[in-house]
Amino acid sequence: MKKNNFLKSSGFWILVFLAVIAVVTMMTRGVGNQSSQTISTTEFIEALDNDEVAEFTMQPGAGVWEIVGEYQEERTIESESKTNDLLLFDDQNLTTKSFRSRVLPNDSTLAQIGEISEESNTKVTILEQDQSGAWVSLLFTVLPLVIFVFFMYMMMGQGGGQSGGGRNVMNFGKTKSEDVSKKNVKVRFSDVAGAEEEKQELVEVVEFLKDPRRFTALGARIPAGVLLEGPPGTGKTLLAKAVAGEAGVPFFSISGSEFVEMFVGVGASRVRDLFENAKKSAPAIIFIDEIDAVGRQRGAGMGGGHDEREQTLNQLLVEMDGFSGNEGIIVIAATNRSDVLDPALLRPGRFDRQILVGRPDVKGREAILKVHARNKPLATDVDLKVVAQQTPGFSGADLENLLNEAALVAARRDKTKIDALDIDEAHDRVIAGPAKKDKAISKKEREMVAYHEAGHTVVGMVLSDARTVHKVTIVPRGRAGGYAIMLPKEDRFLMTKEEMFEQVVGLLGGRVAEEIVFNVQTTGASNDFEQATALVRSMVTEYGMSEQLGTVQYEGNRQVFLGRDYGNTRAYSENIAYQIDSEVRSIMSAAHDKAHQIIEERRAELNLIAEKLLEIETLDEKTIKSLFETGRMPAENATEQDEYPSEKAASFEDAKRALEKKEAEKVQRDKRDHEEGEDFASGGDSSNRDDDEKTNDSYSSLFDDEDDEFPPR
Repeated sequence: MKKNNFLKSSGFWILVFLAVIAVVTMMTRGVGNQSSQTISTTEFIEALDNDEVAEFTMQPGAGVWEIVGEYQEERTIESESKTNDLLLFDDQNLTTKSFRSRVLPNDSTLAQIGEISEESNTKVTILEQDQSGAWVSLLFTVLPLVIFVFFMYMMMGQGGGQSGGGRNVMNFGKTKSEDVSKKNVKVRFSDVAGAEEEKQELVEVVEFLKDPRRFTALGARIPAGVLLEGPPGTGKTLLAKAVAGEAGVPFFSISGSEFVEMFVGVGASRVRDLFENAKKSAPAIIFIDEIDAVGRQRGAGMGGGHDEREQTLNQLLVEMDGFSGNEGIIVIAATNRSDVLDPALLRPGRFDRQILVGRPDVKGREAILKVHARNKPLATDVDLKVVAQQTPGFSGADLENLLNEAALVAARRDKTKIDALDIDEAHDRVIAGPAKKDKAISKKEREMVAYHEAGHTVVGMVLSDARTVHKVTIVPRGRAGGYAIMLPKEDRFLMTKEEMFEQVVGLLGGRVAEEIVFNVQTTGASNDFEQATALVRSMVTEYGMSEQLGTVQYEGNRQVFLGRDYGNTRAYSENIAYQIDSEVRSIMSAAHDKAHQIIEERRAELNLIAEKLLEIETLDEKTIKSLFETGRMPAENATEQDEYPSEKAASFEDAKRALEKKEAEKVQRDKRDHEEGEDFASGGDSSNRDDDEKTNDSYSSLFDDEDDEFPPR
């Protein structure tokens, strides 16, 4: 049962404060005074002298005589709307016989009242002094002040608990993190797919937290911090949750932006409080999401002066590896901008391990799809291996969104299961946006779009060594009037100069088809030019693929960090800039000529594919291949065999066994290399020496040519 915290909230005490003020106002200036008329001393003496007073009482008070009496006849009380605070009685004129007045205690006035009363035979009653009057006056003087002080006391949060997560004013220095392990984190390693190597790196962290004596007995020091870096949506936060679920130790989670508030010094105070709470529960894990919010390079501020973010970072550096140390605490942080982090944060002793959580390969994508398809009913025609092949470059979040969109499409179509058509529609929606089939397009413009996309298709089919045409359509989606999807045949981490050039040729195929068929140039190729220009410029300035400019990198591919890069001028002269522009223009011109040659030679295939696009609007890979090679629509046939075995997400035990197997293989390999080295040093047989010499020659030949470079790490 949930506790009702309304009595502890600030809103409740505000209502109480307003209610008390209203009651005090009514008691002092409210309804009670409307039934009697308040008159001055002069008016009272005149009414008494004119024999208009029937009787009255006199009572000494705090420095005055209180007079309360009644008239001989009723009188009308005039409206006091200009001075009355209670609007309920503003427009009323009441009649009354009662009145009240105050008289100063001087002898002449009292003697005058006594003489007039005796002459007019008016009844006068003298009362004793009210002893409670002084207390009532004191109460109404002090009570508002007491209520105000109590109200501010409750607002400042001193009357409530001292929990660190409070939202009160005096709790700004307390961290808002909480031990999420108390909520029974249910995420395990088996829920994280497509990151098997990353999970193996985190196995040691979990093992240390479960049994630290095994490591400390050998004098080992567990990494103080683990930095998970990689593109958005690749599962960095999910990995941290899995570590918390597997380790079963207190897990304190906080976002980097929660350290910095509007008050100076709050961030550093929260860092101290966070580590103090973790030390009380050691061994424990601290997870800082989006650490680049507070861990950016120092000295890169644009405004100068005191930088609250830098003070927070300084305190974080001290807590992670300072004078006192933080034994038994492991800090896990996640970021997608590791290039802007301060070098002191990345040194050994703070973040000892930096794990790159990249986009998954085809096997990883299949495993991720299987995880997200657990609670989704799939039809028999859905093959997640094929979906994985069709989604290169997708992150885990993208794949989850793909299946979610497919489920929404199936529900919109009143289906009970998700079939292949739903996933195909979801794939198009994720890439290009929702279809706009009702968009009015003229016949001429539709033909131009069809030939434009057919141009991409024909060039892609001719230059298909690295990329294949997966799909082409003229159905408008998003901002595109049509599009062609080119997918790599396999996951690639390196691209050759020829492959990049062919990709540029394919991007220019649409514009060339427009020029050949219609002899016009349209705006539909703007995005093609943007991608092609970026590729060519990268070839020239980053990858050293220009014979004219040589193997020199003139521009990097890192993201801009304003505090670091502001004011930095380019590292090359105006002459080099002119040569770069000339080389980019030359390569683009060569690619345009190549596309023009291909389309001229394949004009019949271009016309056929364009006509089929105008007829059925969308062509898949099998249809395109059949039309290009045979000139006919394909016949129904069986699906191709899978090229790789099925994969699933590994559990913690699976990841641990894989790590142990990898370590055992490495030990055996090192042992074998060591024994072979001893045999060679002791003068082994000549055949072995000849083989070793051949091997050494083959290795040395890798670096004989000036164009060769060391393989990437």
